[in-house]
Amino acid sequence: MEEEKKIYPLKFCPIRDERPWGVEEFKLADLGYRDSLIREGWLAGNSIGELMDTYIDRIVGDNVYDYYGRQFPVCVRLLEVRGKMPLQVHPDDETAQQRYDLLGKEKLWYILRAGMDAKLHVGFRRATDATDFYESCLDGGTDRLLNELKPEPGQSLRIPAGVPHCADGDVDILEIAESSPLDFCLHGRGQEVSEDQFDPALSFADALDFIDFGRFVPEVAADSLLADVPQFKIRRISLGEPVIYGGKGESDSFVLFSCVSGRAVLQPLSRDDGSGSFTLEAGDSVLVPAECQDFSLVPADRDTVLLETTTYRVEPDRYINPNVPAHLPE
Repeated sequence: MEEEKKIYPLKFCPIRDERPWGVEEFKLADLGYRDSLIREGWLAGNSIGELMDTYIDRIVGDNVYDYYGRQFPVCVRLLEVRGKMPLQVHPDDETAQQRYDLLGKEKLWYILRAGMDAKLHVGFRRATDATDFYESCLDGGTDRLLNELKPEPGQSLRIPAGVPHCADGDVDILEIAESSPLDFCLHGRGQEVSEDQFDPALSFADALDFIDFGRFVPEVAADSLLADVPQFKIRRISLGEPVIYGGKGESDSFVLFSCVSGRAVLQPLSRDDGSGSFTLEAGDSVLVPAECQDFSLVPADRDTVLLETTTYRVEPDRYINPNVPAHLPE
């Protein structure tokens, strides 16, 4: 009987798209219209979607598979902004499921680099309504309604569903979000909006009833825990010395590492793995499958910083709270 091959930590080929405002690069995507291809090893050339169809729980773990089925739950994008991004908004899971049979798009923005003119516009400065917002879109005055933030490298900002947001100037942002194409364009802000960036079926009118028109207070993460929501948990790791990951623990999840500065070496500890070590340069993302549970991370440069993303979903007890929506079907 042929021995089952081990699945190893996976790197993916980037997918770069030129935009009027800069460059959008998918580091890891399972979106249908954007599917990342595996870069190295015996699985090279397969897409993440094909991998999920074939190996499923070996990649994401039983818990994630039970909740998400064949959908890989996280998407990673690099946004190299060199102008004005269109103003956009995304729905929550319940709205996305009911209307589109898709995931919502809870997201986190992590600032990699920021020029002197960089700005983020996130959420409303004060409570407004659909009429005032619509009129501001018509006259190009949306920015006056929104919070304006001066980003700095190393800052992160979680952007909940319903919160309008965009970026201006010279800024590089790493976005970690749910695997969903549901970004609705609210206003082009003087830029051409192409159909391969925003689906024209996701209209301004369709977004109006899930936009949060209340006052939004942006919260920039001040510690190592950047996000801890049902959709994902993201930690910032300043890798000053080797770290060993061992055993499944309670999450039984894949681990996704994104290297934001420096360089690290990921070494599986299982002697029968046979996959060798993996180097993460700044800008790399690597997916450590759920079945690859024992490995070490070793810093290869000073000031090495990684973002660690995991997912663990608890199915709500619908007998206690029947109004909680069920998860997406497979």
